[in-house]
Amino acid sequence: MTDLPPLREVIARHGLSASKALGQNFLFDEQLLDRIAAIPGNLAGTAVLEIGPGPGGLTRALLRAGARVTAIEMDARCLPALAELLAAYPGQLHVIEGDAMKLDHAELMGEPFAVVANLPYNVGTALFTRWLGGEEWPPQWSSLTLMFQQEVAQRIVSAPGTNAYGRLAVLAQWRSSAKLAMKVHRSAFTPPPKVMSAIVHIEPSEMPEGVSARMLERVTEAAFGQRRKMLRQSLKGLPGALDALDALGIDPTRRAETLSVEEFVAIGRALSCA
Repeated sequence: MTDLPPLREVIARHGLSASKALGQNFLFDEQLLDRIAAIPGNLAGTAVLEIGPGPGGLTRALLRAGARVTAIEMDARCLPALAELLAAYPGQLHVIEGDAMKLDHAELMGEPFAVVANLPYNVGTALFTRWLGGEEWPPQWSSLTLMFQQEVAQRIVSAPGTNAYGRLAVLAQWRSSAKLAMKVHRSAFTPPPKVMSAIVHIEPSEMPEGVSARMLERVTEAAFGQRRKMLRQSLKGLPGALDALDALGIDPTRRAETLSVEEFVAIGRALSCA
């Protein structure tokens, strides 16, 4: 264990405050941060990618867990605070100043890695869909442990027939397992956000054969883009989709939120093979 000054003291010394423009909210509770870092399992010696570490609250917990952390931070104000962790954990932390949306994470890490992050609210969903997209599978990441607004987290783990069920759920569940690992009260943050937060844990699973990720994205985009409409209306602009429904025995008067993930995969496979 490395003795470090309390995070509040570090923030005060460096004159830091959370930036609304960057979607920042700081966590100070060391026990809570340690619980978050424990969600992926034993991280000793594991390469971990953290996005938006800010002053390094979660970074500390990951380092205490023995992880080898690569942290991407675009707020230059936070770099001096992170530099203190570099000194305290020599060889265990690599800090990159930059925009995570513009970097190739797999190339940057160069080895299998876990992602653990209290994602900035303004880029969280975009990063999430990027990690889960693409034709190459399994991915280089072994798991994603991500904090979102609770509403977004519920959309990711939701089941068919619920109001939250949509494209994010299909994306997260068609070749991965997704679970809600922990809820985090707004009062745990400084400053407190207006909404509750929750942590989602994702692990890749086997990719169904014969279906293109891009085709599945097109199907869900069309289906949920007009989610109030029946499938025969929402999918009519997608060549071959109505024939696929007929061949699969899926009632075209159903709406997108009633279809299971497996049914969406079946439609995607039929169109991928067409």
